[in-house]
Amino acid sequence: MSEKTNINWWRTEIGSAEIESVVLAMQNECISQGKITQKFECLLAEYLEVEHVVAVSNGSSALLLALMAVGVKPGDEVIVPNRTWIATAHAVHLLGAKVVLVDVESHRPIIDITKIEAVITAKTKAIIPVHMNGRSVDMIGLKRLAKKHQLFIIEDAAQAFSSKNSRGFLGTQSDVGCFSLSMAKIMATGQGGFAVTNNANLANKLRAIRTHGVENVKDPQQWQMVGFNFRYTDIQAAIGIEQLKKIPSRKAHLIDIYQQYEQGLRTSPLTLIPADIEQGEVPIYAEFLVPNRNEWINRLSENNIETRPFYPCINKADYFDYFDINFPNAQLYGDQGLYLPSGPAQSIENIKQVIKTVNSVEL
Repeated sequence: MSEKTNINWWRTEIGSAEIESVVLAMQNECISQGKITQKFECLLAEYLEVEHVVAVSNGSSALLLALMAVGVKPGDEVIVPNRTWIATAHAVHLLGAKVVLVDVESHRPIIDITKIEAVITAKTKAIIPVHMNGRSVDMIGLKRLAKKHQLFIIEDAAQAFSSKNSRGFLGTQSDVGCFSLSMAKIMATGQGGFAVTNNANLANKLRAIRTHGVENVKDPQQWQMVGFNFRYTDIQAAIGIEQLKKIPSRKAHLIDIYQQYEQGLRTSPLTLIPADIEQGEVPIYAEFLVPNRNEWINRLSENNIETRPFYPCINKADYFDYFDINFPNAQLYGDQGLYLPSGPAQSIENIKQVIKTVNSVEL
């Protein structure tokens, strides 16, 4: 049998420009959070057309800081979709607030806003819509609902940097938007993340909470509020500045991958989970539904193609006391969701090989 090339489920690139920028930062003794981080924050603000960007240690930290900045405390309730990475719920839980889960839409794994009002109580403080894989939550309807009940909105846009809807960039249409810069993102700095806002008061709180409650760490006159060390580094920021330059070409490539799969697997047993690329959504992952998921994972692995199943629904974590409650739409994605190879450095040749293999498999 001829040797086959391994096709990883995700491929990205840290190139020579990033390496040179890191070396320069270190030569200038810029290692911790400093001027390069400030420059990166300014470039992000310019790109996303927002007033304030606060870089932090990771996307999970961004969520935690955002919740702290809007005043979430023990006993409060925060509404979260049942389909999201566990960090969204953990940020709420770690502050002593209650995670209130809502099912997702039937045709897209994002929060169904028609189900939110039924779970709002006097203790509800905020809603966290999650723009999974660059798909836009109905922000117009959600903002109308939040205004009616005087609730904060914190957008989890960890998977949605550069994605848009008709009103602009996702993550910029609420009180605070939170982004991730981990490796399986369109823009990666190893770890890292950032929060964005157009509210100067919230921005000041985010910056202070990032460094133990004081923005001026060199000469803190008094301890202003509870915070922790969620700081970013100039080494990461140096990488991020170079990565940001690649966003236009990466967006085009990821959309090409989506369209290759859309066309090539139209008659296969795998069902593509749609994204509205005409509206401006950028699906960074190739997501499918397939009933016999484990069989497909094993068969594709035999052909040197790496895939990943969707992670479990949030209600499967028994410490949230939702284990026995039914969320039918979310559970469908949890049971059948499958990631096929994708990523900004995944070659179209690899994608075509995956398509060919899927279409030839018989189960």
